[in-house]
Amino acid sequence: MTAGMHKTDEQLYLLMKKGNAQAFAELYERREPALYRYALHMTGSASSAEEVAQEVFVQLMAPNTRFDETRGSLEGWMYGVARNLVRTQRRKAGSPVPASSETNEPSFRHDILGGMIEGETLAALKIAVSELPPAYREAVVLCDLEERNYDEAARLVGCPVGTIRSRLHRARGLLAAKLKRLNAPLCAAAR
Repeated sequence: MTAGMHKTDEQLYLLMKKGNAQAFAELYERREPALYRYALHMTGSASSAEEVAQEVFVQLMAPNTRFDETRGSLEGWMYGVARNLVRTQRRKAGSPVPASSETNEPSFRHDILGGMIEGETLAALKIAVSELPPAYREAVVLCDLEERNYDEAARLVGCPVGTIRSRLHRARGLLAAKLKRLNAPLCAAAR
């Protein structure tokens, strides 16, 4: 491999399993931010997202890791672990986890009323996404928030592309209906 070529996740994983700390660091830097964002959108909690992202790497380093390259990509395996950890957290918390204010969104706006409406709309969107059924929420998180294409999302979820498209279509419809209902009182208050 030449100096200019990047190692695949799978190559880094094999090096990491042989004790190469630099390979682990590179894999962590490459994949942790997206795993954290995924978990944040799925749980609505920054602390839960941190736990999920860290636990994925703890499981990856474990001597009995069940990753099998013949069954899929390492990235897909990592998202599968994250998905299962989120499900476990949600089950323990009694499901559905409400959208949280733990994320630091900029709140300063020159137009105070516009800023208030925008903030309320963003909060309503976060709540609406958090209330979607998990399969639909996952499609929205991967395709709309993480900006993955349908093929990538299907690979990460482990389902056909058509399933992702269907889930995303249904999720967008549910979100539009929910936001329309939530927006009606907001529009009446602005009059």
